Parts: sequence; C-alpha cells; structure tokens
Amino acid sequence: MRIESDRMKTRYDLRANTGGFQVGEKVWLYNPKRTKGKSPKLQKSWEGPYTVVTRLNDVVYMIQKNPQAKMKVVHINRLTPYQEPPSQ
Repeated sequence: MRIESDRMKTRYDLRANTGGFQVGEKVWLYNPKRTKGKSPKLQKSWEGPYTVVTRLNDVVYMIQKNPQAKMKVVHINRLTPYQEPPSQ
C-alpha cells in the first residue's frame, strides 16, 4: 500500500502547478457559471485573459481583467496560462 501511495504522489506532483505565475503574466480564470435554459456543456467555463497583479502567497493570486476593472482574489487551481491564438 505504501508503494502505491508513493506512486500516486509522484503522478500528482508531475501535474501540479508548482511554478506558479509571475506578476504581469496573462492567465485564464475558471468560472463555471450556469445560464438558465442553456446546456452547461456548451457554456464557456474559462474567462479572460486576466493579468496577474500580485501574488499574495504560494497559492493565492490577485488578478485583474483591465486597469479599470475590480481585482479578484483567486486560488491557483482556478488559473491556467493564457496562450495567444495563432495568427492567420
């Protein structure tokens, strides 16, 4: 059982976001809001891009959509790196 536990921890650590985000980096925010009358499967769950304003601790960040918008305090599990769409 101990060997299997170590194997699961190793697998988890590979996917865990240990590096975090830098101030000024663009990120997507996971916000699964539901709209009445629409299928949840077809609704967008990711918002953004947001800019990382500050890192409050290892797992909590303050983000902002634009300079005039309110800042949001979110956990790192709700963030993913933003990638520019390919130019055509």
